[in-house]
Amino acid sequence: MVSMPWLACQTRLTNVSSNFDIAHMQANASSSGLLGFVQVVKYILMHFPSGPGGDMQWCFSQVKGAIDDDVAEADIISTVEFNHTGELLATGDKGGRVVIFQQEIENKNQPQFRSEYNVYSTFQSHEPEFDYLKSLEIEEKINKIRWLPQKNAAQFLLSTNDKTIKLWKISERDKRPEGYNLKEEDGRYKDPNNITSLRVPVLIPMDLMVEASPRRVFANAHTYHINSVSVNSDNETYLSADDLRINLWHLEITDRSFNIVDIKPANMEELTEVITAAEFHPYQCNTFVYSSSKGTIRLCDMRSSALCDQHSKLFEEPEDPSNRSFFSEIISSISDVKFSHNGRYMMTRDYLSVKIWDLNMENRPVETYQVHEYLRSKLCSLYENDCIFDKFECCWNGNDSVVMTGSYNNFFRMFDRSQRRDLTLEASRENSKPMQVLKPRKVSAGGKRKKDEISVDSLDFNKKILHTAWHPQDNIIAVATTNNLYIFQDKVN
Repeated sequence: MVSMPWLACQTRLTNVSSNFDIAHMQANASSSGLLGFVQVVKYILMHFPSGPGGDMQWCFSQVKGAIDDDVAEADIISTVEFNHTGELLATGDKGGRVVIFQQEIENKNQPQFRSEYNVYSTFQSHEPEFDYLKSLEIEEKINKIRWLPQKNAAQFLLSTNDKTIKLWKISERDKRPEGYNLKEEDGRYKDPNNITSLRVPVLIPMDLMVEASPRRVFANAHTYHINSVSVNSDNETYLSADDLRINLWHLEITDRSFNIVDIKPANMEELTEVITAAEFHPYQCNTFVYSSSKGTIRLCDMRSSALCDQHSKLFEEPEDPSNRSFFSEIISSISDVKFSHNGRYMMTRDYLSVKIWDLNMENRPVETYQVHEYLRSKLCSLYENDCIFDKFECCWNGNDSVVMTGSYNNFFRMFDRSQRRDLTLEASRENSKPMQVLKPRKVSAGGKRKKDEISVDSLDFNKKILHTAWHPQDNIIAVATTNNLYIFQDKVN
């Protein structure tokens, strides 16, 4: 017998997310009585807010980085990534540095103040190099960071620049050994003839020290620039993709990798497309996808053959002839592809839109969201200033009901999939008072401009949000604006 309160919660669940397994939760609640019901309600309230455009309000939480107008090239953030629990948040920059922030324990006396992220560790991941054979300079810029699932007290992450991938171990040390038999305290070795007794070394407390040490270096496998790294669900292998090839690595083996996709033609003059992004399926270790500059996504199954040049599925939307222009091929290039957490859908980002694809339907996306359609009339000027080639990333929230991506003028967009609502917010120093509610922004495409609307002609294309990340469990988001990292959270009443 299912109680009436449960039915009310079920109604809310149905309205909020069609992807959630209601029957499973209902069975759990029915079998465990009131305690199970309370746990379910808490889960609903945490994971199923009313949506980005509904009752939920987003508040400023923190901003990291210098305020200077003159931004050094090395300080520009190039990637942002939460770990699997959301406790750690890593950023990489063009100077080859990785900065890790740790979420502090919440203040129980002031529940309206959500826990903050403070610097946990900073280290130099990559250095500039020079390829003497090709007379090419290799930048130290961090292209991607990917966390490995935690297996012990230490954390591990992969970071990559254009050519070399490194596996880093981040560990804590709060004790040090003391009382060696063969060494003095300053490290000098004793004369064995003077040792008259043996003692047991002891560990004594010390100030917490966070160490980042490189455990593996995966090099010399990519001729072209690496654009993607993705850890497999088997937690033993990962893939790395460059413009023309995808390689499969084992985390324990650095001197060889397996080439699983190669689209390089025999004659480079016949080259018509390049690989732009690649990712493993969240729980099917044999499945991965990669996107191309032609706007197609190929799903491959590694069980079918060692070389996955022949895809299992091809996802492509027919072009609308009415929108055909000189820039059509450029703006259709996919800059990012992400599987949903449940593995049923994948999201792609091209220059003007975000598309949601059902893995069971290849001929068209099930959802399409226009990010900044008002820029279609500005494509000529965007081509001249090279902004049309910007690579915007996208991300899912924890339960796949909302997607987020960046835009220009330091705007970022959220799209609620269940309620079909969208929201435009701005990451700005002007809105950086603690717990200040972000005001939704609107852009006027032309004609008479309403109050509080911003004209498309006044947008600053030098201010752009390319990299975003969403906490895997809470409504906490991180967006990168040039050299600043903004952290926002939903308003806690």
